Amino acid sequence: MRVGLIGYGAWGRHHARALAVAPSAALVAIAARGDANAAAAAIDWPGIAVHRNWRDVVADPSLEAIVIAVPNALHAEVALTALAAGKHVLQEKPMALTLADCDRLIAAARSAGRVLTIGHELRVSRQWAPVRDLIAQGAIGTLRHAAFSLFRFPYRQGSSAWRYDPTAVGSWILEEPVHLFDLLLWYGKELGPPRTLRAVAEGDPAMPNALSVMLHFDGGAFATLNTVVGGFEHHVALHAMGTGGAIRALWSAAMDRSGEASASLHLMRGRAAPGQVAESITFERSGEIFELETQAEQAIRGFRDGRALVPAEQARAAIACCLLAERSARENGREIFWTEADPSD
Repeated sequence: MRVGLIGYGAWGRHHARALAVAPSAALVAIAARGDANAAAAAIDWPGIAVHRNWRDVVADPSLEAIVIAVPNALHAEVALTALAAGKHVLQEKPMALTLADCDRLIAAARSAGRVLTIGHELRVSRQWAPVRDLIAQGAIGTLRHAAFSLFRFPYRQGSSAWRYDPTAVGSWILEEPVHLFDLLLWYGKELGPPRTLRAVAEGDPAMPNALSVMLHFDGGAFATLNTVVGGFEHHVALHAMGTGGAIRALWSAAMDRSGEASASLHLMRGRAAPGQVAESITFERSGEIFELETQAEQAIRGFRDGRALVPAEQARAAIACCLLAERSARENGREIFWTEADPSD
């Protein structure tokens, strides 16, 4: 499938490499707005057309799909334009900065008869995806609690420091916690949407150095998410507990985009006795640069089959969590009901 890539910053370059190794994809056009990025794209990919205006890529009638890797505030505009032009779309997270834009994207994909899939690449991870399989298989009984913890170095600035500009990034909650919200909702799919959410933040609620969120579900199950972006290195931990077992997963490296991480996944079936050793589940490479490769191939196959790898409706729920978390933090940790997620916000 002939694919165009819009955005050639640091992350866009990883997308380009992922598309280049995807058997089902043929990268034939790149849009890079800045002089340095455009020059780098021309050097990295000789023979591939490099455009300065992303609309030129979208307008190319030979392209069947578009991959979007631009600053967050541009996601909705570019995706809406691509869908209107009859392209399938793989759109980087966050899906959009507002629920109203999420709804416009969902409607646009349906109207165009094209597939819109959102780049939550952790869902295809050899480490994080098996957690969902284990829960769905009942390996730990009924899920009652799941907790994610992220401890990392401060965010990179990005081209023109867009990641530190609220008008461009939306919020830091939409930047990385959105992935963890997506996984929590996916792991707890059978629980339904959260009933309530409560959050506290250190610093600006939109750009917090530390964030703690608790989600309550009907039936008493709950989940927590804790992030620290004023730390060092990059460390992610998941702990999940069910009525008949528990899961623990860890990922650690000096950098988030590392190919040399220390990663593990352990399962305890039933109630653990003192000294009992958990089952170690082996897997191949884990890390977002590898997951992008898997995502690229699976997304293209999904386009051909008329199926979204990560449905936009599910990605919308993660956006709702992010927006409600920011609102709760701004309101001194007020408990907010899921029903307060309003597209008019």
